Amino acid sequence: MSVLPDPNGQESKYPLDGVSGALCVLASGSRGNCSVLVVPSTPETPRRVYLIDAGLSPRRTASLLAECGIRPDEVDAIVYTHLDTDHCYAGWAKAIRPGYFRARLMIHHGHMGRAERMGLLSCRTEPFDEECVLAPNVSVYTEVLSHDSLGVACFRFVIDGEDGKAHLGYATDCGRVTPGLIEHMRGVDTLAIESNYCPQMQQDSDRPAFLKNRIMGGSGHLSNQLSAGAVARMRVREHLVLLHLSQQCNTPELASKEHDHSGLTQTISTQHQATPWIPINAGVVGANAVEVVFPRHKATQGSLFGGR
Repeated sequence: MSVLPDPNGQESKYPLDGVSGALCVLASGSRGNCSVLVVPSTPETPRRVYLIDAGLSPRRTASLLAECGIRPDEVDAIVYTHLDTDHCYAGWAKAIRPGYFRARLMIHHGHMGRAERMGLLSCRTEPFDEECVLAPNVSVYTEVLSHDSLGVACFRFVIDGEDGKAHLGYATDCGRVTPGLIEHMRGVDTLAIESNYCPQMQQDSDRPAFLKNRIMGGSGHLSNQLSAGAVARMRVREHLVLLHLSQQCNTPELASKEHDHSGLTQTISTQHQATPWIPINAGVVGANAVEVVFPRHKATQGSLFGGR
């Protein structure tokens, strides 16, 4: 049996045998965001390891991966939602080298101008748009939402496993909930989504007015209530992971309570401790079961962001 070590020093609750994938949020918050997705080996494909964002230093990331039983050179790709410093630590341009991290950097085409200014084009950088193929059995589909000036990529990972296709949704720094986001995530097996702030705590905080407006103005973050409303409409099948909780304007208890109605198994990420491994199972049936037809065909439209 193939078992992933637990980041918190215990044997993992979720062995790789019998699951399509496993997600661990190494850290999530304003001081750095990074998650690791492992897709187990099959008779046809080797084990795959992907980072979703790399907002921690390479050294810290390598240390946390080691606790998960993963070497830096095993990371196949880093898939970026966007390039804000808490999602893309500045030192990664020098960390991609033989014998250390060898990963491809997958960056949305709308962020390539910023990637160039950050020196990331000296690495193995590959732009993507609505879809990219990470491996023969792993594809990623993208919905771009408004976040600051360049937007953010929200992901639907589709893993073609022995028991069918498993779907992982990953959405952070969303700004607002759109019909496109709801459709993009509808029926995923596991959903990781931000639940950033409590509106009352935000209003009562000593943060400057411009920062409050940025966060709550539709191009910043989702509140607990907006996140919970979105989850209810997405009809997630099995597991809910809450991301990017504000340390000043939220609590795990408030975020969890707002999402309790979902009936899903919950994991709440933190800034300072990795989550346990979260299984991504294909085709879980139950009250939230929906027919999943993906990818969906989108109407052709121009780019939302100019990339500079």
